[in-house]
Amino acid sequence: MNVLLCGLGAIGAIYADKLSKSGDIDFCVLVDQNRKNLYAQNPTFLNGCKLNLRYILSSEDFSADVIIIATKNNDLLDVLDSVKGFVNDNTIFLSLLNGITSEKIIADRYGQEKVLLSYYIGHSAERDGRNIFHDGVNTIVFGSKSNNDNVLKIKKLFERVNINYEIPNDIEHSLWFKFMVNVALNQTTALYKITVGEMLENEDAYQFFNNLINEVEKVAIAENINNSHSLRDEVCAFVNSMPYDSKTSMLQDVLANRKTEISTFAGTMVELGKKYKIDVPYNNLVLQKLINYF
Repeated sequence: MNVLLCGLGAIGAIYADKLSKSGDIDFCVLVDQNRKNLYAQNPTFLNGCKLNLRYILSSEDFSADVIIIATKNNDLLDVLDSVKGFVNDNTIFLSLLNGITSEKIIADRYGQEKVLLSYYIGHSAERDGRNIFHDGVNTIVFGSKSNNDNVLKIKKLFERVNINYEIPNDIEHSLWFKFMVNVALNQTTALYKITVGEMLENEDAYQFFNNLINEVEKVAIAENINNSHSLRDEVCAFVNSMPYDSKTSMLQDVLANRKTEISTFAGTMVELGKKYKIDVPYNNLVLQKLINYF
C-alpha cells in the first residue's frame, strides 16, 4: 500500500512515526523544496527520537492509495493542488483537520466516493521548533455513510501499523462532538490563555465554555444531527478526563503568536448562525477578541 502524509506538525508526526516503521508500506511525506531543505538540516524529533522519513515533491511520481491530511485548515486548498498528481481512481482521503468543513472541500475537488469522514481526538501534542512531545493518547475516528469498503481498507491499514482508531455507529454525530470540543474548549482556553485544568477551575472561563457549547448545540439541532442533546455530556466528560496542564492547539498558537483556526471554529459557527437565524454572540465575541490571530 502507498500512503502519503501531508503535514508534519504536532499531529502529523505521531502518524509519520508509525507509518514509516512498517516495512510493507511505501510511505512518504509531501513537502515543497524549501521544507525538504529545512528538514534535511533540522529534522523532526518525536519524544526525543529522530524521525527517518522519505520526503516527496509534488512533481515526483507516486500513486497514493491513501492520502492523510494533517495540516492546518489554512493550508488545505494548497495541499489539494499539490496532491493532484498522486490521486488515482481508488485513492482514499482521510482528513485529520479540525472542524466540519474539510471533507466537503476535498469531496468537491476529488469526489465524495474518495473521502471518509474522520478526525483526530486525544491529548494535544506540544511543539518546540522541530521537537514534538506527545504522551501517546491519540485516536483517529473515521467512518462513512456509504463506502464501507474504504472503511475496511483503512481499518486493516491502521491495525497493521498499530494506529489507534475508532469506527463509530454515527460518524456525523462524532464529528459534531469534536467540533463542539474545538469551539468550546479550544476557543475558551485561547481567549483566557489558560490550560484545560485552569479553565475548569475558573468560574468566568467555565461559564464562557458552556455558553459556546449552548451555541453549538442549537446549530447542531438545526443541522439535524442525531442525538444533538447528548453532545454536551459527551464533551464535558472528555474535557474532565484531560490532564490539568493540557494546552489546546489553539492556546499554543496564541502563545506562540501564530495564526489560529478561528475561522474554522467561530467563523463556521457565525456562518451557520446566519444560515439558520440563530444568534451566536459568544462566537462573535471570540472573533472580535482574537482577530489578530485570524
